[in-house]
Amino acid sequence: MQIILNHIQTQQKITRLGHELIENCFEEEEVFIGGIKGNGFLLATILGHIIENNSDIKATCFDISINKSEPWSEPISLGIEQSKLKKGYIILVDDVINSGKTLQYALVKFLEQPTKAIKTVVLVDRKHRRYPVKANFVGLSLSTTLQDRVQVDFAEGETKAFLT
Repeated sequence: MQIILNHIQTQQKITRLGHELIENCFEEEEVFIGGIKGNGFLLATILGHIIENNSDIKATCFDISINKSEPWSEPISLGIEQSKLKKGYIILVDDVINSGKTLQYALVKFLEQPTKAIKTVVLVDRKHRRYPVKANFVGLSLSTTLQDRVQVDFAEGETKAFLT
């Protein structure tokens, strides 16, 4: 196991991502931050706090339940009523992007109705795309081998990202 972001570095990256989002959506009264269930939702919640504590923007966070290995095999569900997102500014969040499959299928769910904007945020971008999706906001871009696995641990007071 090789640490690629220690706790301080992880916090700095997340804080920077939160401020980049504020700069990008400063004209909005409210943003909807959807995090992929698990670490994506944890990151979305942290980003929501940063946005609300440093701006007048209301951040509504919700989770996205998706089968990561076979996203087409079961319906994608949102932790918010989908109609509330209509014409909304949506921020889609996950901890790590690899092939892009999870984010691509989640994006399709949001495209079922009109939106104002959809932005994607990831803490670590591995650059191994098989799907035509990119992250608009990235904490760390990392070149890895296909065999490497990047994991983020959001342990209280000891958040870190590591390579296995």
